[in-house]
Amino acid sequence: MYIELSLFGLVIGFISAFFGIGGGTVLVPSLMFLGFDIKYAIGISVMQMVFSSVFATYLNIKKGKVIAKEGLLLGLGGFLGAQGSGFVVHFLPSLALNLIFLFAITIAILKFFKSPITTDKKEINSGVVLFVVGMFVGLIAISIGIGGGLFLTPILVGFLNYDVKKAVGLSLFYIVFSSISGFISLSSYGYIHYQEGLIVGIASLVGVYFGLKISHKTEVARHKQLILGMYIIIFLMSLYKLFF
Repeated sequence: MYIELSLFGLVIGFISAFFGIGGGTVLVPSLMFLGFDIKYAIGISVMQMVFSSVFATYLNIKKGKVIAKEGLLLGLGGFLGAQGSGFVVHFLPSLALNLIFLFAITIAILKFFKSPITTDKKEINSGVVLFVVGMFVGLIAISIGIGGGLFLTPILVGFLNYDVKKAVGLSLFYIVFSSISGFISLSSYGYIHYQEGLIVGIASLVGVYFGLKISHKTEVARHKQLILGMYIIIFLMSLYKLFF
């Protein structure tokens, strides 16, 4: 199983960096296919996010890609919201978590599909709005094993008028805060398999490096199409697992 976990980590790291998501959207269903209960799959996923998001943000900062003020406001909200994730995972049944996961992906696909590639509208970057968005996304996303990028990127692009590339960078920065907070919360409830999480997390660093390099070279319209395609694949994987 360790070989499979390492391969998952490599692929998830690439996906995380390229698409600006925590990776849990792919990792949680994949771990469930290996036989992990969704609650422990969420725990491993959150641990992996800590590795990949910190490394990806470090690489982005070196290239001047992260907007500190907006990222910090989103991140602090996410840290606070994610503190409730352990409670949610502990008390909600696995079926409810699966249904929330599917509903969240459906909304993300619909909103992201409708949003334009570029917009002339002014960014909505109110500190209060960003903090509240970060807090809400942190609570819901970490509770279903994703870093928040799956929700945050469509919200930034579709509702707050951010450019796709900027939204991806902010989402990766945000995941640093939400994943660390979620790791602390889930650890307190005993839902982290540390050895498996460490294997996936370390392997993901290689994928992150190459994912960011390719992301920076990808044209905006193509990048959006690929992100949307990834969301649809994730939805179909999760739907299959829920019913079969």
